[in-house]
Amino acid sequence: MSGKHYKGPEVSCCIKYFIFGFNVIFWFLGIAFLGIGLWAWNEKGVLSNISSITDLGGFDPVWLFLVVGGVMFILGFAGCIGALRENTFLLKFFSVFLGIIFFLELTAGILAFVFKDWIKDQLYFFINNNIRAYRDDIDLQNLIDFTQEYWQCCGAFGADDWNLNIYFNCTDSNASRERCGVPFSCCTKDPAEDVINTQCGYDARQKPEVDQQIVIYTKGCVPQFEKWLQDNLTIVAGIFIGIALLQIFGICLAQNLVSDIEAVRNSW
Repeated sequence: MSGKHYKGPEVSCCIKYFIFGFNVIFWFLGIAFLGIGLWAWNEKGVLSNISSITDLGGFDPVWLFLVVGGVMFILGFAGCIGALRENTFLLKFFSVFLGIIFFLELTAGILAFVFKDWIKDQLYFFINNNIRAYRDDIDLQNLIDFTQEYWQCCGAFGADDWNLNIYFNCTDSNASRERCGVPFSCCTKDPAEDVINTQCGYDARQKPEVDQQIVIYTKGCVPQFEKWLQDNLTIVAGIFIGIALLQIFGICLAQNLVSDIEAVRNSW
């Protein structure tokens, strides 16, 4: 009888419609993730290509978007219908699986802290593989250019990591004009320049280290990312705590509504 629509003055309409609104947002987020996943699947762009340069057994990040989007869509739909129809089965399904997601997120956070060195190694492996494939794929090229510009870094642990690329390495056999250079995204930016000089990194690593620091970023992206995390630890922690509290709040509201509905049934 859990699918039957029950009405009664004891059932809180405020809680019911608040849960409905909460899950509408959840539902639309699920649609957005599914849309991104399906778009990436059809385009075969940067998300699909990332799997070729990671050490994760060929795992395709597109599946992550599809799975997360599908779970959010199903949970949002179950929460919406369960709240509107006062369906205790759907409400319990929503709260239980939201609790499972919260537990998985908590577990992932603990594992990330325990295995932070492994994560650091994976990031180093990812960036260096991206450096090797820099000229092979335009999407991956744009990804590492964005990373280096945003973090103001060059290479994984330094500019010399670009020796891994056949066009930028400093070997005598390299006939490329980019020999001993770095991509333009490694170059320090002059606020007065409106047009990007794509040749600014040419021969940059042939200069003494003191002179290199004037022309290019010499710090690696892995240390810069760690520094960014330390500088923004409060913000990052606040976001994760906010998401966790929102999930706990949704579970409590769903269980509260289930209790109200069951109380109404028992009074009949």
